[in-house]
Formats: sequence, structure tokens, C-alpha cells
Amino acid sequence: MSKPLCLIIDDEPDILNLLAMTLEPMGIECCRANNFVEAQTFLNSHKFNLCLTDMKLPDGNGLDIIDIIVKDYPNTPVAMLTAHGSMEIAIKALKAGAFDFISKPLDIKNLRNIISSALQLSEEEGILSYSKPLIKKIDLIGQSQVMQDVRDKIKKLARTQTPVYIKGESGTGKEIVAKMIHANGPRAKQSFVPVNCGAIPQELMENEFFGHKKGSFTSANLDKKGLFQIATGGTLFLDEVAELPLSMQVKLLRAIQEKTIRPVGSNKEITIDVRVLSATHHDLAELVKTGKFRQDLFYRINVIELYIPPLRERTEDIPCLIEHFLKKFAPDREIDISPSTMKTLKHHFFVGNVRELENILERAITFCENDKITVDDLQLSGRKNAQHNETEDELLDPLLNEIEKETLFNALSQSKNNKTKAARLLGISIGAFRYRFDKYKKQKNN
Repeated sequence: MSKPLCLIIDDEPDILNLLAMTLEPMGIECCRANNFVEAQTFLNSHKFNLCLTDMKLPDGNGLDIIDIIVKDYPNTPVAMLTAHGSMEIAIKALKAGAFDFISKPLDIKNLRNIISSALQLSEEEGILSYSKPLIKKIDLIGQSQVMQDVRDKIKKLARTQTPVYIKGESGTGKEIVAKMIHANGPRAKQSFVPVNCGAIPQELMENEFFGHKKGSFTSANLDKKGLFQIATGGTLFLDEVAELPLSMQVKLLRAIQEKTIRPVGSNKEITIDVRVLSATHHDLAELVKTGKFRQDLFYRINVIELYIPPLRERTEDIPCLIEHFLKKFAPDREIDISPSTMKTLKHHFFVGNVRELENILERAITFCENDKITVDDLQLSGRKNAQHNETEDELLDPLLNEIEKETLFNALSQSKNNKTKAARLLGISIGAFRYRFDKYKKQKNN
């Protein structure tokens, strides 16, 4: 089996030598390019397993190298070398498609971690003839277009180390999405560590995230690893990140930027190798405006934003979600859903999204008789289930459609026919807006 091949690009001979001296003992062959033109020549004549490029080159810049590799050699992970503290450049590189970034002066341990992760990704793409590790199947339920789009984005994001901010309402499946990004990437064999930031008492946060040294306080009888160390080599998922107090946001920002932490009571920095994914049901951009969330941390964790649509924007997925939960809660029973019950669920406004649907069905399975779920079994609050019948549904449908149509076109009028602004005004995605607009436009033409 041939050795992995890496293209290293830098106009400083000392940096090229240091990179080669780090990579070659790892069994990696190196091609050295001093400028943009030399790098292009190598790319045209060799098949590389990874690439490390400096930002500033005598005849170009590293962002152009990234653009070329992402477009013409998509299976080659590329990492950007950046000056210390140049986070703006690092974020630009990640948004352009870089696998990761490496700050100068080079931290050899961090460099080796990044190279190892990049090689694992390269192997999984078939550049080397290694077998891909077995990953427990995790997936989102639903075949609507919006969910297919989410799956496509997850596949692309899994290939990088880019911080991803998963945006969505409560119950939409943000943690499942985070697990899918982890499970389909080069860190799949390592730990996925989820943490609910709102569930940790403020006085214990630093200890939980960074750990402590023995004797650092009265009850510290042993060294304790923090969440960053527990997740080393893997992924740390910060759920409800908006709940972090400002004092902790500063320390979290430093840990992510510097890729180091300092346990409580220690005077030494520890290098960390963790991919950070975050999520919240709050509007982080709005919290930044009101001063409740740090702008610099927001830009650091929100390099890529992944929006998870609420259930009302993908109602066509409700039947397959129902089938999934029936199999989950009653695998040995044949549970029947009456047409009126199915219709009721399709029209229900799920404040808690998929999680609410799951809870409703689990309860209904418990209370239903003769393995048939009726509208009454759903126990939907604020609804006179006993009086519900098919006739009411038939009268309600056109009324709801008319209200929705009027709301849609009013928003469009207020936004001066700008669909993106109209969608934002209604609080729905542009995809959901276009779907509804096209539906009512066809009705109008007919």
C-alpha cells in the first residue's frame, strides 16, 4: 500500500521543513510548494490525500488554493495555516471549505491531531484502500424536500471540522442532526459528548467544562477531566448554548480559538482536539443585539448555520413519523390509526414539533382500545375531541386554507413582493414560503 501524500504550501523554508519533519515520521510523503504556481503544478500531476497551505503566498493566497481544491479535488481535505490570532482569516477559510485551520507558531501536537483526522476522512472517501469504520445508523425521519436538503448539508458538513450552529425550535431534532454530523465524519470512532448548557449550575460550569486538579479546592480529592478532555478526538455538542452566562462565554471562546484549556487549579495549558457543534432554540443573532450573547463567540460557533425546519413546514412527513413511533412504542402490535385521527394530527399545530408528536402517540398507544387510536385517545389540549367528526374537518379545511392564503399574500404585499422578506416576516423558511405560494398561485390560475 502506498504512503499517503501531502501537499504543503508555504514561502517560508523553515515552515516547510518543520511541516515535513512532522509529517514524514507519521508515514506521510510530502511535496513542497513555495508559491501558488508550484502548488497548481503539483495538484495537476499528483493525487493528494491532504493539503496544508499558508494564507499569504508571493503570487496568490491560500483562499484561492482552497477554492481550487474544493472545486476540482473535493476528496482532498485542506487546512489553512494562519498567523496567531487571525481568527477572521481562519473563519473565512472554514467558510470557503477548509477542513480546519492551524495557527502559527505551530503546535506540533495540534498539527498531528489535525493531520490524523484529515487522513481518516481521506481514507473513508476511498483515496486509500482502507475499510470505512462501521457507524451505527442514525437518520432523520421524513422524505420531504426540506429534510432531503438537510441530509445533503449534513453529508457536506461531516467532511469538515467547521463549527456548526444548528438552529431550530425545540423538538425538531437538533441533537440527532449533531450526532449525524459526528457519525458521518472522521471522528466517528471517538466520543460524541452532548451537554445541556442550561442544566449546569453557573458556579460549576468552569469545573464541568475544563476539569480540575487534585487539591484545587476542599473536596477535590482527585484530578477530574472536564467535558473538553472527555470529548478529545471526538465531538462536543453544546445544546442550548444561549444559556451560558457571559463570564463562561469568554472562557469558551478562548478554548475554541486557542484549542487549549486550563483545568481549575492548574498552571499548565492542555491542548485539546475537539470539534464543537452548538444549538439552541433561541435567536442568537437577536441575543447578540441585546448584549446577552457575545458577538465574537457567535461568529466563532456560527461559521456555518444549519436550519432544522419545524414540523409545520413538513407536514407531509407526519404519516411516516407516525409509523416510526408506532413501531418504536408497540413493536409487537398492529396499531390502527383512523382517517379522522390522521387528519387531526396533520392539522394540529405542534408547538413541541416531533418531540410533541412522539409524546402524543406514546400516550395514545397506552389509552387506546382494541389497538385502534381514535381522536379522543390523542388527548389534545384545547380541543373538544368528543364533538370532533369528519364534517367539521371538511368545513375547517377550506377556512384554514383561505386564512393561510390571505396571510401569505398580505406578507408579500408588505414586503413589496420580496419573497425572502415575506418569509422572514412570517417566521418560516423561504422553501416553505415558496411551496405555499406556488400552491395558492396554481389555485388562483385554475
